Amino acid sequence: MATFRLAGLLSIAVAVLAASAHAEGRFGFGRAPSAEEIAGWNIDIDRDGRKLPPGRGSVAQGKPLFEAQCAGCHGAKGEGGIGDRLAGGQGSLATPKPVKTVGSFWPYAPTLYDYIHRAMPMNAPQSLNPDEVYALVAYILNLNGLVPNDAVMDAATLPRVTMPNREGFVPDPRPDAR
Repeated sequence: MATFRLAGLLSIAVAVLAASAHAEGRFGFGRAPSAEEIAGWNIDIDRDGRKLPPGRGSVAQGKPLFEAQCAGCHGAKGEGGIGDRLAGGQGSLATPKPVKTVGSFWPYAPTLYDYIHRAMPMNAPQSLNPDEVYALVAYILNLNGLVPNDAVMDAATLPRVTMPNREGFVPDPRPDAR
């Protein structure tokens, strides 16, 4: 009974949202968002690195930042804790107990920048500046053995990092996903 009630409420909520999306044209109220408002939400980074911002960060800069901002959840070396494991797991995806980490599972390095920028640290998402995000990305990639200790990540170098699972995903066959 509760499931039907929840489904009914969800249907009503969807209908209200759909109707409000058309309210400006149909009912004469509301407004189209400005270009600045759209730009504030249009922060995604493509898998090929398009739209990566200016900035740069090194493995050396990322280590103390990781220790201060990330290790409390992800462990001192990215081994996991209350947060997901970030390092290791290479070669485990085809085993009965795959270890899905940045180094074993993620197919594209720029998406790591995107995720950290949008969602981390968990208690203050989007609080890191581009240099800090690049530094954290460099450090996490280094923890996984994907870049050397002297690596510097920026909009040019990050897309060139080849992730071990780059070919491990099947393209989405839906025509609307292209």
